[in-house]
Amino acid sequence: MNNRVHTLLVILSTVLSFALPAAADPAVGLWKTEPDRKNLTSHIQIRKCGPNLCGKIIKAFDPTGKEVKTKNVGKERWFQPVGNGIYKDGTVIVPLLNVKAKAHMQLIGRKLKVTGCKGVVCDGQTWTRL
Repeated sequence: MNNRVHTLLVILSTVLSFALPAAADPAVGLWKTEPDRKNLTSHIQIRKCGPNLCGKIIKAFDPTGKEVKTKNVGKERWFQPVGNGIYKDGTVIVPLLNVKAKAHMQLIGRKLKVTGCKGVVCDGQTWTRL
């Protein structure tokens, strides 16, 4: 390959590398929670926020599927990606107890296992991708 073609290929690959978006974290997207102790489910939107992931409760639903307004809609939680579908050093809100808890997540296929701990007491849910 002559120098001119080689230079053109280097320039083209450099331009394309800046034009293509970075790959999204696999946990980014819309998730549905399991029913909580009040039998409500939520939709959580997870997005990148700096080096972390932030999840915001965007909707809540009663057992019939009717959208309901709760004080938790709009609240955010965050997690730090570690790699291989593991997220640590997060915080979650436990609505029933109205407390913040330390949390971690693990992505397993189309499921996201979320666990929160307050002291030595831990509980969790498995969320499903929508």
